[in-house]
Amino acid sequence: QVQLVESGGGLVQAGGSLRLSCAASGRSTFSNYVMGWFRQAPAKEREFVAAISWSGGRISYADSVKGRFTISRDNAKSTVFLQMNSLKPDDTAVYYCAAVEAGYLPRNINSYDYWGQGTQVTVSA
Repeated sequence: QVQLVESGGGLVQAGGSLRLSCAASGRSTFSNYVMGWFRQAPAKEREFVAAISWSGGRISYADSVKGRFTISRDNAKSTVFLQMNSLKPDDTAVYYCAAVEAGYLPRNINSYDYWGQGTQVTVSA
């Protein structure tokens, strides 16, 4: 069992930056899990943003955020981060972190077992 809590969302102007955090707790070992970030804009389906392997050695990004967003993790602090730069109004969404024990980096929401409650990111034009 893993509990996930996101933080760091807010309102930012286009071109600005935000850093999201997702703190994990529970009986399971954080470093056992692949961690992912997803987002859901109003009236749209939840979509993959980024994922990182247990060691941080493998990372995957959606094409829409590649070169602007950076996912990282600190296993000692049981936390995964999403650094978001050059933000655009299209990045406005609720951002969720998710966890799964896997040997690959899933992009499908149905592949993840644990989810946080989400944090709102709003980018103004």
